[in-house]
Amino acid sequence: MRDFALFEPTTIEEASSLLAENGGKATILAGGTDLLVGWKEGIATPKSVVSLAQISGLDSIAYDENTGLSIGGMTKMRAIEQSSTIRNRYTALAEGASEVGSIQIRNLATLGGNICNASPAADTVAALLVFGAQLEIASTYGERTIPIRDFFVGPGESSLQHGEIVTRLVCPPRPDNSGSHYIKQKIREVMDLAFIGVAASVELAHGVVADVKIGLAAVAPTPIRATDAENILKGNSLSESILEQAASAAAEQSSPISDLRCSAEYREDMVRVLTKRTIQASAARI
Repeated sequence: MRDFALFEPTTIEEASSLLAENGGKATILAGGTDLLVGWKEGIATPKSVVSLAQISGLDSIAYDENTGLSIGGMTKMRAIEQSSTIRNRYTALAEGASEVGSIQIRNLATLGGNICNASPAADTVAALLVFGAQLEIASTYGERTIPIRDFFVGPGESSLQHGEIVTRLVCPPRPDNSGSHYIKQKIREVMDLAFIGVAASVELAHGVVADVKIGLAAVAPTPIRATDAENILKGNSLSESILEQAASAAAEQSSPISDLRCSAEYREDMVRVLTKRTIQASAARI
């Protein structure tokens, strides 16, 4: 490992200034579970590291009936996995967090880091898409808020500008007549990247789908919403025929690639299977 400068600011303003001063040679250290691996393998070679660990207020979880769920960018995956509020109201997010590595990793990995890596296969992003998460971003130039659907640009690329820091994520309140689920296709039981990740949120009214959101991970250059499938489901009951049509639409909207883990054809087939399964599981939780 090469020599580097470590900074431990105590405010967002100080952290952003340090990033700006050091230009492209500086990187943020949140949980470090991805950065340290990349560093060891020679993929990441920063000259300066700006740790966010000493900045207070970035690791909180709060829920309000009017404004919804608020999660700090430095909140650990283990805390999200164990939060009773998230497990009960935003179940798919708790399930996604529980799929990140091992317990040891989840005690270090942060939600902000999982998002900012901009991996199409990240375990939390499909759920955050279906929950309509808004990202609060701060820098020395001020603050801005963007929907998570606009955050991802390409594999490993986001709309985050140098010097900007994701401080918080906010998800709207959940109606009582709704349920959600996240399912991940993988080889091993634990510590494996997703071949496919599917999250769904379903809202029923008198047996009819009043609203539905479906998020897909690892089947396109960025995490995506299966909007064609959502449109098929809305206003209909969850009959076998409608479920099959929606699942096929989700598969057609995906654009997977073949890699060492599996083929594009397999991914597309599994999108069809897991979409149907995830919708059914979400509805069963209402």
